[in-house]
Amino acid sequence: MAKFEEALERNYGRKFVCKICKAVIKGDTLKMLDKKLKCRSCGSKKLRTPRKK
Repeated sequence: MAKFEEALERNYGRKFVCKICKAVIKGDTLKMLDKKLKCRSCGSKKLRTPRKK
């Protein structure tokens, strides 16, 4: 199956998953790398990118 840039951006672009409570947060990549983005649910700053299927 072909991968489209628009679909990849929609599913994985600017989305992060909390490592503690698995909540999905949208935000800027640079803020996530600088630890300025935090989870709304638990307040953790430990975030990762979603795993591609």
